[in-house]
Amino acid sequence: MHKYLNCDNGSTIAYHKIEGANPNIVFLGGYMSNMDGTKAVALQTHCENRGRSYLRFDYSGHGHSSGNFLDGTIRKWSDDTLRVIDQLTDGPLILVGSSMGGWIMMMVALARPERVSGLIGVAAAPDFTELLMWQRFTPDIKKTLLHDKVYYQPTEYADEPYPITLRLIEDARKNLLLQKPVPIRCPLHLIHGIEDDEVPWEHAIKVAKAFQTNDVTLTFIKDGDHRLSRERDLEKIFAAVDQMSG
Repeated sequence: MHKYLNCDNGSTIAYHKIEGANPNIVFLGGYMSNMDGTKAVALQTHCENRGRSYLRFDYSGHGHSSGNFLDGTIRKWSDDTLRVIDQLTDGPLILVGSSMGGWIMMMVALARPERVSGLIGVAAAPDFTELLMWQRFTPDIKKTLLHDKVYYQPTEYADEPYPITLRLIEDARKNLLLQKPVPIRCPLHLIHGIEDDEVPWEHAIKVAKAFQTNDVTLTFIKDGDHRLSRERDLEKIFAAVDQMSG
């Protein structure tokens, strides 16, 4: 059963938490995903078996949480994450960010450096709105966005196209990370599929180079796609969590 956190801004964030030993493992989902996805649930089972504290939740406008998805931005979803960890966890954190969640985990690490002891990115996609969307959009798509304020992008990962708002693009430009060195010094482990057609594996190299810490591990899965949800992919994620948790 999901629980709900009533936030000071009036929103309601759905979450599921298990108690256990620190560090707290927190899963951050991707764009239009939810906390009931394969990776989020599988990681919970793994943490339960290891006796570790674990938290998964839905950003506003996602899953069981309140709000309109079209109102969402990187900053808003990062703020959701900060509210959740500030109110529902104590002690050190290891953040596991999938796709967009990889961007949000970095935003959180910058905001709470004293709490975040490690980051694990699964097909991590910081700056994706600019590097992997806007810069690749055709003139017609950009025109649609500027005129209609939203563009519906077809995707193989859902039955309906993903809505991409101009609000999302413009807010993200205020929160881009890879244009200069990223002042995060905790350990970082990036897991990326070579066959990822959403976030190219070269993006992981860009992220690794941008981080100021030298404690960076890259794991490439030759036949891995963007989801990285197969049993052998999950085992790589579990191993990274176990190694970083000590």
